Amino acid sequence: MTSNSVPATLQLVLPTPDRRHQEPFFGARAHAVLGSVRSALILISLSFLFCAAASAVEPVATSDPLVSSTLIYVSDYFSFIGSDSQGRVAFALDTNRGRDGSKYQAEHFVVLHDERQGWVAVEGIGSYPNSKRELAGIPDSAFFHFEGSPKSGLTIVSAKNDLTLKISGIPLRTQSAHAGSVTWMGSAPAVLTWHGRTIAGRVIYEYLLMPNFNRLTRTYWGMWKDYQGLYLSAYPDHDIYLHSHHSDRLAQLISKLTGFAVFGEIPETLQDLRLDVIETDFAPGFYRYPKLWRVTWTGSAGQGTMMLTLSYRKNIANWLIGGFAMAIVTGDLSYNGKSFPIYGLAELIM
Repeated sequence: MTSNSVPATLQLVLPTPDRRHQEPFFGARAHAVLGSVRSALILISLSFLFCAAASAVEPVATSDPLVSSTLIYVSDYFSFIGSDSQGRVAFALDTNRGRDGSKYQAEHFVVLHDERQGWVAVEGIGSYPNSKRELAGIPDSAFFHFEGSPKSGLTIVSAKNDLTLKISGIPLRTQSAHAGSVTWMGSAPAVLTWHGRTIAGRVIYEYLLMPNFNRLTRTYWGMWKDYQGLYLSAYPDHDIYLHSHHSDRLAQLISKLTGFAVFGEIPETLQDLRLDVIETDFAPGFYRYPKLWRVTWTGSAGQGTMMLTLSYRKNIANWLIGGFAMAIVTGDLSYNGKSFPIYGLAELIM
């Protein structure tokens, strides 16, 4: 590291010729040569001083990992639940991007479920070029275009899937940070336009930034151990998010059991939260998926209880000792003397 102080001015001492012993040949020419040498040395001295001063001004350092980190991973996850006269629809879009050295990556993960049609095929799943090297914003692909931002309001357009999701500005519901990593979550009203249908609903949003990590280019075994993420909507305008996992590494940023609830845009505390798996189901390997949960917590109006059932599981990946699946969750919420039907998505990484 260079010093912050500029070196003191150099003192140049040039020998003064003794004219008593000079021969005539070295008269005027000697003076000219010595003058040139003196001028050259002065220029060299000034050049050295300018270089030293310039080197003393260090580049402005940045603590923003989006700029400074050469290994980083960023994710924007949108989970939508809505309904119209034709039934309920669940849509999830996870857009991930990262940097590893000089290379940048991006990918979409998408699922769409219609209550009558079941799981619907969606184009655009998988990796795509991050040609603009975008990390802070969500990079467009040939299948999905993003306008706006989650905090101010966002529109997601997919012409190839005849799909548009308009999301109101998403307020912060919960956040955490550790060693440069950041995550925050929120929820907001949204409208999904799909195949001529206008489906009003809610979005639960999750943002994740992790420096010194990039799952798009590297493998991290056990990173999402027994992860159960529940993105739930309670009719008519209530949001409930819960997750549990057994990953010690992930717990430094994301608690092993946590969540949030919003009832009519009013945040609600989830004290003494419990998420108990009552029943499990077969999985194609040496593991099992949860099938039935009982959830309890204490809120401002007393105890809340949910009984949740998993259905329509869609197996995404299988590693024999674990797997990845998405599923529909239905159930009932009892809180503050009222009962609400529950519908939502489950993300399971076992």
